[in-house]
Amino acid sequence: MTAGVDLLTFGEAMVSLRSAGPLSAGGSLAMHVAGAESNVAVGVARLGHSVTWAGVVGDDPHGQFILRQLRSEGIGVQHREDAARSTGVMFLEQRTGDVTRAFYYRAGSAGSTLGRDDVERAFGAVAGAGAGARVLHLTGITAALSPESRRAVEYAAERAAGEGMVVSLDVNYRGKLWSRDEARAVLTPLARHASILIASDDELGLVASAPDAPADSDAGSDAGEAGGPGNSDAAEAAMAARLLERGVKEVVVKRGAAGAGVHTADGRWEAPAVPVTSIDTVGAGDAFTAGYLSALLDGEDVAGRLQRGILAGAFAVSTAGDWEGLPRSGELALLGTTRSGTTQR
Repeated sequence: MTAGVDLLTFGEAMVSLRSAGPLSAGGSLAMHVAGAESNVAVGVARLGHSVTWAGVVGDDPHGQFILRQLRSEGIGVQHREDAARSTGVMFLEQRTGDVTRAFYYRAGSAGSTLGRDDVERAFGAVAGAGAGARVLHLTGITAALSPESRRAVEYAAERAAGEGMVVSLDVNYRGKLWSRDEARAVLTPLARHASILIASDDELGLVASAPDAPADSDAGSDAGEAGGPGNSDAAEAAMAARLLERGVKEVVVKRGAAGAGVHTADGRWEAPAVPVTSIDTVGAGDAFTAGYLSALLDGEDVAGRLQRGILAGAFAVSTAGDWEGLPRSGELALLGTTRSGTTQR
């Protein structure tokens, strides 16, 4: 029997049209593939693992572009084409050197129709390839797209947990898709199926609110929406403890330029960010997740997973594009050991 797939993920991949300046001023747009799940798929595949991405695209050139790009990265694709709907599109504007804005054209897209039947086919395909998948990676973005895709995410998480797979859930809150209250109502119960819960410091309250917390409260995490730290150290530890009590094995907290941390029943680990010149922060969180999960698949301990996640995130912010600059295994040592500004000859 052949080996199973290392990582299975599904979600909406879109075409991203990127502008180097304000969109209102016009100018050239560059065409890329965007999507949190596809970003993670590329990152894990480049680090030497077998990956399958499942999703729905339109029967259009945009969908063909996405499929070609993913396949060129060695990713297995389990997709459905919806002739009645278009592939989602996102415009990404570099408004200033420090502010990037996304404008979505994805309502009613083909990707938003992903349902339980699509998940069934994906599970069947990876099982047919061998022993099934070792890790299922999900995000809160897919759950926000439509009631149908939310049910698909819930079904996938429950099924994978029941089959003994590692379930990775990245909160990935998107305020343009749903409110914090809507996200909390869906993601808090979903988190009980996760082995690994990944969140930025201002997202923890969406999955770890105390049972008696008011509906509009994040137990301290709403303070992070303006861009500052979302929680005090004590509040973060308390929310992580609640998640661990509910069955999560690892609570991974992304802090951007402040590094990242991991809470487990055995203790807490912290790692600072690798100092790099920041060029493009889009996709950095997905790069961190890809690095973390690839290290898990390689048998690294928590500290090793955290360090590889930090390195992958550093590659992402120091190169342009959602995933184009993500490293291969042999390139990980380029950052942190090579002096900034040098040329390898």
